Amino acid sequence: MWQLRRTPESQDEPNAPPPPGPRTRARPARFEPEQRVQSKYLDLKIEIHRQLLDQINLSVLDKMPREAIAREVSTIVGEILESRSEMLNRAERLTLCDEVLDELLGLGPLEPLLQDETVNDILVNGPDSVFVERFGVLEKVTTRFQDGRHLLRIIQKIVSAVGRRVDESSPFVDARLADGSRVNAIVPPLAIDGALLSIRKFSKKPISMERMIELGSMVPSIAEVLRAIVIARRNIIISGGTGSGKTTMLNAMSSYIDERERIVTIEDSAELQLQQEHVARLETRPSNIEGKGEVTQRDLVKNALRMRPDRIILGECRAGEAFDMLQAMNTGHDGSMTTIHANSPRDALARIEQMVGMSGIDISPRSTRAQIGSAINVVVQIGRLSDGRRKLLSLSELTGMEGETITMQEIFRFKQTGRDEEGNVLGHFEATGIRPKFAAELSAHGVHLDPELFRHSSRFDV
Repeated sequence: MWQLRRTPESQDEPNAPPPPGPRTRARPARFEPEQRVQSKYLDLKIEIHRQLLDQINLSVLDKMPREAIAREVSTIVGEILESRSEMLNRAERLTLCDEVLDELLGLGPLEPLLQDETVNDILVNGPDSVFVERFGVLEKVTTRFQDGRHLLRIIQKIVSAVGRRVDESSPFVDARLADGSRVNAIVPPLAIDGALLSIRKFSKKPISMERMIELGSMVPSIAEVLRAIVIARRNIIISGGTGSGKTTMLNAMSSYIDERERIVTIEDSAELQLQQEHVARLETRPSNIEGKGEVTQRDLVKNALRMRPDRIILGECRAGEAFDMLQAMNTGHDGSMTTIHANSPRDALARIEQMVGMSGIDISPRSTRAQIGSAINVVVQIGRLSDGRRKLLSLSELTGMEGETITMQEIFRFKQTGRDEEGNVLGHFEATGIRPKFAAELSAHGVHLDPELFRHSSRFDV
């Protein structure tokens, strides 16, 4: 049985943490009553956390279940409160114990926000300013940190868990939480008013295509076409702006991949949540403090070609790896997918052409476009509407080249018709009337779609 409370022999452990810094901190000259109460509670929590660290054996924390730690911490906190003659009721004590546990085992003040399923993004603009996004709308919350050092300590805890670092010499970093949530942090001196932390939360349950249909992001008929495209091993680009749901769409579409196929995923920060069993996950590595040891997405794409993949999924294409991804799509790795930041399908192709130029390979614009037109079959454009909801905006097919231009035809689109009294965007999905060329490929893979889906008169209400 592990003992959380320190015994007298363990008081001077060689691995014990250094003594805490000064217990006081600078306060503004003037406090409103609510601020005064909040500050007093925060100071109490900090003091209890410091005393708790003096009394517990940190070496056994990762060996005990959270429930057992919670019981012992509750007892110790109760003793500390009694010794300080702090008058708290039962609910306040339980809240205090939970917050001290979050500080001890989790990410401190961020833990309640991470557990709140209605929160999509957490945006920290210094120790006293925290915003969240709920249902597409930003709002300020009362969450705060003790001071700038407290916020930096939480950031270090996040990035060190994935083998990365952030300090004055390397003042910004991309990382991830254990559940795959995306993290970006930037610290002083680049962040003028205190460290900045952005967390893009991932749902604990991956959003399926069925769930996207329920949310109105698309309709069953288009989901059926997307399923057919994936099964028929068409190469797919998912295009959209920041926060439009590209990774969510990629996760949902990947669920249609056959379990018997070997999939290799490549990402800057591992976020994809593929459900298949045979998935090889690769993640880039930044350079070390000496500026050496960096492994880029391009390095991993090259290596993935030697790993006998059936499909390669690149989390986001943003630089010279675009050239190697096109080569993979053109040389037997049909059904590969990636995402791109772009505002339209045509912009996505232009961005790929620019990124091929970033590879340093001397290739003419016409040859680049020929590669793009040959490698990519489908572009799925998604977007975030003005009411905060995310939708599939367009499904387009590449058909080849005409002179210097890549030819493309739109198969489905979302048509906005107005707004309701609450500001929600109104509209419907519709077919353009063009029967895609990939329909023949679908038949060859045993997938048959009703031709009526593509009729010009086909309209799909959300």
